[in-house]
Amino acid sequence: MRFMLKFSVPTTDETNAWARDGTIRQKIGSAFEALQPEVAYFGPTDGTRGGYWVINIDEASDIPLKVEPFFQELGARVEIFPVMTPEDLGAGLQQRYG
Repeated sequence: MRFMLKFSVPTTDETNAWARDGTIRQKIGSAFEALQPEVAYFGPTDGTRGGYWVINIDEASDIPLKVEPFFQELGARVEIFPVMTPEDLGAGLQQRYG
């Protein structure tokens, strides 16, 4: 199932140093490789560094596996919620309304 993962990394002296020395790129790159998002966008979120990724999660028990690196490695704030493609929405509406 597709989920939108929104993350924001707090702007602190530590994370500013990570941005300057390339550490933040490595940390986000590591999460990117682990999650293999279907699509990923980066930009300001809630006034801080962050992004929006569409990821697949098969089981609810996989959620900690997917989001914990953002907490542990980046000190990030994370929101996650289910999303659909236009085709998914059409199929769901077709099932409901025929």
